[in-house]
Amino acid sequence: MRPLQYSGQQSVVIGYGITGRAAAEFLIRNGATVRVYDDKASAEVLPGSMVAISPVDESFQSKVENADLVLVSPGVPRSHPVFKFAKEPISELELAYRHTAVPIVAVTGTNGKTTVTTLIARMLEAAGIRARAVGNIGTSVVSMLEEDLDYLVVEASSFQLATISSFRPRVAVWTNFSPDHLDWHQGIDHYLASKARILENQKAGDTAVLNAADPVVSNAATPEGVRRIGFGLGDYDFGFSPELAALTANGEPFIQLSKMARTFPHDLENALASAAAASSVGVDLETISGVLGEFAGLPHRVEYVGTIGGVKYFNDSKATTPASVVAAASGFESVILIAGGKNKGLDLSPLAGVAPKLKALVAMGDAADDLLEVFSGIPGLRIVKAMSMAEAVEEARELASEGDVVLLSPGCTSFDRYRSYEERGEDFRNAFESLKSAGGGK
Repeated sequence: MRPLQYSGQQSVVIGYGITGRAAAEFLIRNGATVRVYDDKASAEVLPGSMVAISPVDESFQSKVENADLVLVSPGVPRSHPVFKFAKEPISELELAYRHTAVPIVAVTGTNGKTTVTTLIARMLEAAGIRARAVGNIGTSVVSMLEEDLDYLVVEASSFQLATISSFRPRVAVWTNFSPDHLDWHQGIDHYLASKARILENQKAGDTAVLNAADPVVSNAATPEGVRRIGFGLGDYDFGFSPELAALTANGEPFIQLSKMARTFPHDLENALASAAAASSVGVDLETISGVLGEFAGLPHRVEYVGTIGGVKYFNDSKATTPASVVAAASGFESVILIAGGKNKGLDLSPLAGVAPKLKALVAMGDAADDLLEVFSGIPGLRIVKAMSMAEAVEEARELASEGDVVLLSPGCTSFDRYRSYEERGEDFRNAFESLKSAGGGK
């Protein structure tokens, strides 16, 4: 680790979730006096530490303005007063980067970040490289700074990238871009600019792995001397050959689709992004292929739940944007879509792009009426509303026939009724199990 100098310094941390707690503990261990502000907290001093935690109060402005360091946790809204009073608020990504010499592979994008981060880490580990998947994936970066690692593989959200200054990944992966989190970013321009910051501090000799089929990502500027590797479902550096039914590297096949556990279009894109990144740091294609052949996917991401009466049920609760719903539905032919939740300021009209795949729509949650407006007038499409997940799954069962797919892919956040997309996905799974136990097959 690089030398740390926080003795006698005053630090403010906003938010006390996984990231905020880890950052506060890191700063305290290295001599800082820390005050944590959390809108949901009751004032208290944590035993045996130098940290006080409290909600935003009348002293907040002076504490922030006079702090030597202000760290903002992911998801703290742009409307929070910290952005008004702090001179240079930073994210945990920035703090961690300042205190590690371990090279970083960073992954951002609207969709696929967690899967690609997981795959890259597994590919490196399979090659004997000491790596850990950290960041927005659920393990704080600073908690890993004292581990003996060869690489940190970091899932980097737009929230975190918005407040970097020197953060520089040796390999930057940008999976795709579509509107998201516009409620937080207060517009698409800030969201795009935040994503693009993953590239801005790279230097000659670094690598940028970019989705060559995405018009926004493929046109992103990179600093002079940065190696660009394009990936996508086409003839790219890491691409897809439909004639060979294989993924390719520089035109040569390295794994047949028949040997992969998951082959939906978005799975192939994730595999290509991961393979390109792992290959760029020296992992051989045979090792990469071995990982892809065993990878069965992550929970709540087009996750197969089971079959009732010849109808397959898939849980894609992680899909919180129209683009992710379109990507999920594109892998099927006849879909009963369960969608809805709390809209995060997005235009839902692109969801109409899935209409050719849909047999029926079950709309639920706060955005149900918005969905009805998007899909109304589409000939032959059955549309119903449901007041609960159990009702939605029952309605989907009634609308489905043998060979159809019931797909929970909400296109909205879960925060109207659930604490997280995981909780929503579990509710879907439980509703499926209840239907199956009750002999729900037709």
